[in-house]
Amino acid sequence: MVYANDIQQGMLDAIRTKVDRARLTNVTPVLGSVDDPKLPPASIDLALLVDVYHEFSQPQAMLHRIREALRPGGRLVLLEFRKEDPAIPIRFEHKLSVSEAKLEMEPEGFKLTTVNDDLPWQHILVFTRP
Repeated sequence: MVYANDIQQGMLDAIRTKVDRARLTNVTPVLGSVDDPKLPPASIDLALLVDVYHEFSQPQAMLHRIREALRPGGRLVLLEFRKEDPAIPIRFEHKLSVSEAKLEMEPEGFKLTTVNDDLPWQHILVFTRP
């Protein structure tokens, strides 16, 4: 089961169109809010956030709710542009450093378990819910 989550109904409508076209039966669109993805408690093994964490207006509230939605041992994976590399041609405010991510994730009960920099511009940061 895949929950496709967004706070904009238009994005979920676009996802639904693609899902229907591909005849996928395991994708459920979920309309979240700026502080809550509105996922069932302890219902997911993996939360994948691609180039979106830096956009959160209420990151601590969102992290709290994501943690509630994760099963014990579940993973939160962030793909974010590397702030540590000034050569990456992305606006500074759209980047996230490993140290910033740790500072924000760890107080919400996540442990950084993997930093992967194999992608040319982005970190893949894996946090685990103990």
